[in-house]
Amino acid sequence: MLPVDTVRPAPGAETGPGRGDRQALIVAGLSVVLMVSVLLAMGFGAIRVPYGDSLRYLWAGLTGGVIDGSEVTAYSVIWDVRAPRVLLAAVVGAGLSGVGVAVQVMVRNALADPFVLGVSSGASVGASAVVVFGLFAGLGIYALSFAAFLGALIASVLVYAAARSGAGLSPLRLVLTGVAMAYGFQAAMSLVVFLSPQGEAARTVLFWLLGSLGSATWASLPLATISVGAGSVLLWRWSRQLDVLALGDETAASLGTPAETLRRKLFALTAVVTGVLVAVSGAIGFVGLVLPHLARMLVGAGHRRVLVVAPLAGAVFMVWVDVACRTVVAPQELPIGVVTALIGVPVFVVLLQRRGYLFGGR
Repeated sequence: MLPVDTVRPAPGAETGPGRGDRQALIVAGLSVVLMVSVLLAMGFGAIRVPYGDSLRYLWAGLTGGVIDGSEVTAYSVIWDVRAPRVLLAAVVGAGLSGVGVAVQVMVRNALADPFVLGVSSGASVGASAVVVFGLFAGLGIYALSFAAFLGALIASVLVYAAARSGAGLSPLRLVLTGVAMAYGFQAAMSLVVFLSPQGEAARTVLFWLLGSLGSATWASLPLATISVGAGSVLLWRWSRQLDVLALGDETAASLGTPAETLRRKLFALTAVVTGVLVAVSGAIGFVGLVLPHLARMLVGAGHRRVLVVAPLAGAVFMVWVDVACRTVVAPQELPIGVVTALIGVPVFVVLLQRRGYLFGGR
């Protein structure tokens, strides 16, 4: 059983001389690191492209400039393959980190992540159905993304309907229902793969479950960017209410914040954003669980600042994880979920030991 009520803002977490300047410096530093990371990451891959040429191809793509005929292949690698992939990695990292913050407050559980409500398991059922039975074949390359998004939304609706009771939508019921539903969806996915006559189906579904940005295109960016951008703005506008909700439903009610109404809004927002991200990248774990805590270590528990730092840190982290995935065993590719755990776990444990973090920003 996961411990509940472990996400609490520390009193005075956002006050103190020099804290505001330090937090502004962290945000500015992460923004610069993110921009540099995006530009550098486009030069890495099975085909090495010098950074100067990468920037020139990127500028040509943005402005409609002319390149030499002998450079068409390298230009295509940068503009058509790596640029959308690196940008999508940043968007997915930012989105999962922001949603992770919201979910941890919504269920008041420090061990929660965007997938605790069964969203990824529902999406996996849709994805495996496409791989095994060829559903939505008319959608072509978008069939798997559409099925995953549809499965995620159906799972969210089922979890919400099952968790809702006459007493409202409590954090404990949400977590228990989400975990129970996730087991059910995973069993359904396993059964679909087990009954498949295709021997390759299990490998394909497993690779998708561990996450991949290999199918990133310019067409997959707009919806993911809009959903993450709109979701981030809404969460930031609700940051004061999130501070109050983290103190408990009774405290929130006494301070004029209707906990159940806010929890419903958070549930709908996190379900939609997570569903979109799972559809374009698979079920990438670790990011939405750990990056919110890393942000709290840096800037305290106040959500106005956590919801700025966590997406920036998540975007930087995901960009370099994707670089590792496509370069370590090139020309093959590692699943993202494997690399996020191998890189992120030791880094997080070291930070945890050095900072004495208590899941409250203290």
